[in-house]
Amino acid sequence: MDRILRPGGWAVIRDKVEILDPLEGILRSLQWEIRMRYAQDREGIFLLASKNLHFDLIDPQSYEPEDLFKEKLVVIIASTWEDGKAPQNAKFFANWLAESAGDFRVGSLMLSECKFAVFGVGSRAYGETFNALAKDFSRWLRDLGAKEVVGVGEGDVDAGELDMVFEEWSGRLARVLKGESVENGEVCGNGVVVIDESDDDEDDGGVESDIVDLEDIAEMVTPVIRASLEKQGYKIIGSHSGVKICRWTKSQLRGRGGCYKHSFYGIESHRCMEATPSLACANKCVFCWRHHTNPVGKSWQWKMDDPLEIVNSAIDLHTKMIKQMKGVPGVTLERLNEGLSPRHCALSLVGEPIMYPEINTLVDELHRRRISTFLVTNAQFPDKIQMLKPVTQLYVSVDAATKESLKAIDRPLFGDFWERFIDSLKSLTEKQQRTVYRLTLVKGWNTEDLDAYFNLFSIGQPDFIEIKGVTYCGSSATSKLTMENVPWHSDVKAFSEALSLKSKGEYEVACEHVHSCCVLLAKTEKFKVDGQWFTWIDYDKFHDLVASGKPFNSKDYMAATPSWAVYGAEEGGFDPVQSRYRKERHHKTTH
Repeated sequence: MDRILRPGGWAVIRDKVEILDPLEGILRSLQWEIRMRYAQDREGIFLLASKNLHFDLIDPQSYEPEDLFKEKLVVIIASTWEDGKAPQNAKFFANWLAESAGDFRVGSLMLSECKFAVFGVGSRAYGETFNALAKDFSRWLRDLGAKEVVGVGEGDVDAGELDMVFEEWSGRLARVLKGESVENGEVCGNGVVVIDESDDDEDDGGVESDIVDLEDIAEMVTPVIRASLEKQGYKIIGSHSGVKICRWTKSQLRGRGGCYKHSFYGIESHRCMEATPSLACANKCVFCWRHHTNPVGKSWQWKMDDPLEIVNSAIDLHTKMIKQMKGVPGVTLERLNEGLSPRHCALSLVGEPIMYPEINTLVDELHRRRISTFLVTNAQFPDKIQMLKPVTQLYVSVDAATKESLKAIDRPLFGDFWERFIDSLKSLTEKQQRTVYRLTLVKGWNTEDLDAYFNLFSIGQPDFIEIKGVTYCGSSATSKLTMENVPWHSDVKAFSEALSLKSKGEYEVACEHVHSCCVLLAKTEKFKVDGQWFTWIDYDKFHDLVASGKPFNSKDYMAATPSWAVYGAEEGGFDPVQSRYRKERHHKTTH
């Protein structure tokens, strides 16, 4: 009953032939023999099982790579496929590791709680790609902070000594773990064995401590990140915050029109400051317009700056950028002076502002200065939403309507991202102030799930739903979107109208901003009074309500929407007080 492991990892068992995906080959064949009980004398091969390391085989396609965050020990048995790559059903797992290890924002502490060992099964006949995947797994895991407890084992199926090599390698692994200190092991992926370690603090099994020294806690903005963001025009504040002047701020300073928030909610774009107290994010969205130059993380693990210093610095840097607009054609002294006194703060610049532990203090400071707050969260921190004090308008990004599409488009770090997403939506129902679902439509990614989107409305019961076409910012190594993925304004309108119909009057299409390819749905019973929309905000009233310390709701500070901003108006959301500017294009002609 000899077992033969062929190059590529296919398992051929005498009297029974199974053709298997390569990474699965060796363990599937081992599992077969264990179950048939005809190889109990081969302790080297079954060392993990004989030492109470019980395991089951799970296809890597069903294993969430994010689960590595909570694993204590991972043992990978890896066979190399064509050209040194992972087999088909392990590609996602391998790609996730490779991408994370190569992403400078992720950092070297992400898997600091995890220990690992890798054994490779391959053939030297393939030269440089011999056990390449096993070596890659080892390098990627080390780059992410995981600790390698035993060096990579390299088994050669053509040398006739695979069993002996594996026996020697697994023996070293067992000695490191000391057998008895390991309990309840299980294979959690294709050849990925997860072992829960003993909680006995007296003996750590010979493995070094996972305690992270406080000196390892670094600043969020590394020199590389700082240089990249500053090149894009960001002004970095302290160690984790930023501010940037928006093109719509410049536009309204020149009297050439404001952004969609001017049309929908009456903000003064030339008096709006775009900032964030946390450049880090928990997602790596495919449509990220910063091309993933900001850090990522699942929790606050960096040094923390004082909220008052952040606000003071943000206003100082913002006003300096406004001053640079002096003398620009169209900028009047009146508008320039107004711009030097910001009235609005869009906490949506980049990253996840709600991650900042002192977000409530920062919001209080902005409100004390009578600066409104439009805060956007990516729906991965429901507990932070629950603890958030009243803001002028709270946004939750709803980038997709199903678990599968949300994972594909947001590429979240959390393994339980969908549960966090749903809980974030539920948290909105507890808020008395204005709440918004923000939908970014990406053709070919998230525009087909009308019913699923509608089903999400009942969970959070938002006051408004903003539906916007994705902005194309060029392809990059992190995003392969093209202009084909950008919907036309007519597409966004059709999508919005279809959602409105599904709501059966609960939500109606209220406003649009053609230039931004953006449409607003509003809750009819709240914001449509005697046929008149009240989507705008009485900002002075809002600040008075906040200062009073008494409870208030979204209807208490609403204001009438002007006719030019209403859906279907001839102006298309363009303020007629502004001067529409169209750049003349001169094309060369050939004769």
